[in-house]
Amino acid sequence: MRASILALLTDRPMHGYEMIQEIGERSGGAWRPSPGSVYPTLQLLEDEGLISSEESAGRRLFTLTESGRAEAAGGPEAPWEQAAQEGDWESVHEVKQAVTGLFSAFAQVMSTGSEQQRDKALAVVNEARKKLYLILADED
Repeated sequence: MRASILALLTDRPMHGYEMIQEIGERSGGAWRPSPGSVYPTLQLLEDEGLISSEESAGRRLFTLTESGRAEAAGGPEAPWEQAAQEGDWESVHEVKQAVTGLFSAFAQVMSTGSEQQRDKALAVVNEARKKLYLILADED
C-alpha cells in the first residue's frame, strides 16, 4: 500500500478516495484497496514526513514532500501492474462472493437465532476453517 500511494502521488496530489479509485483502474480492477488499508497508511506516511495534507473542499488532499519524492524514486514502480498480472481474478471474485454470502448467513444466525442455533452456526464455521487447512495439508 505504501509504495502504491507514493507512486500515485508522484503524478499529482490526490484525495484518499481518488487513490482507491486510481489503483483499481490502474490494476484493471484486480486490486481495489479498502479505506481501512489506505487511510492508516496515509496517516503513517504523513507522520513520517513523506506526504503532507491540506483541507480542500471538505476533503484532505495529499501531496508528496521532498522526502516523499526521494522515497518514491527509490521504491518499486507501479506496484498495481503486478496485481493486474497475477492470479485468476475471476476466481477471486467468486471466492469473495462466497465468503460474503457465508458471512451474511452467519451474521443473520448470530443476530436472530436461538442460543442453540448460534452454537450450531459457530460449529459449522469452525469445522469449515479446519477443513480448509486440511486441504492445504492434502488430507481429506
